[in-house]
Amino acid sequence: MKKNMGALDRTIRTLLAIVMAILVLVGVVKGTLAYILVVLTIIFLATSLAGFCPLYVLLGLTTLGKKKTEGQ
Repeated sequence: MKKNMGALDRTIRTLLAIVMAILVLVGVVKGTLAYILVVLTIIFLATSLAGFCPLYVLLGLTTLGKKKTEGQ
């Protein structure tokens, strides 16, 4: 599993997960939408902790910056 998420992407996902969790815990969001947000929160946290997004692989995307080689 090769990392395909940059630091900014991981930070944004973590912040979104925190906001979604707060919305559900405080009771702003209820019902089916709350369950959907819980699932998204888990997915966002898991992918940001791992630094890997399976959807990015399917779409051929990466948010990692270009690595500089020593000769440049």
